[in-house]
Amino acid sequence: MFDHLNCYATDYGATKKFYEAVLPALGFGLVTEMVATWDASFPTRRMCAFGPPHKPSYWIIEVPANDKRTPHHVAFVAKDEAAVASFHKAALAAGGKDNGAPGPRPHYHPGYFGAFVFDPEGNNIEAVFHGSKKNDRP
Repeated sequence: MFDHLNCYATDYGATKKFYEAVLPALGFGLVTEMVATWDASFPTRRMCAFGPPHKPSYWIIEVPANDKRTPHHVAFVAKDEAAVASFHKAALAAGGKDNGAPGPRPHYHPGYFGAFVFDPEGNNIEAVFHGSKKNDRP
């Protein structure tokens, strides 16, 4: 449904390191990294994108330390329940804060299995598996 998303980081190094540790559990990796030399207001702004090979989908963009953007919620697709658990374990090991252990969330729909963590910037990051049966999802 989406081509790409941006999230913002006041601590770019810590946030990039977090996602480098966490996203491989879901089959995603660092695709590209650059410095926004074209941005006259912040020509040292760093940014990177994660995703499947050759598809920069989830961008982390550095913002000044005094930037007070609202945290986001992003849910990444997991191929199965084991990948959800692996994501959660990797996120906690990388310094993420638990916001919901891996498990079923039937209040969303039958077959919904997810885990939630806060990244270094306070974004609520989720891995979700929607079940293996077509009728598990509305």
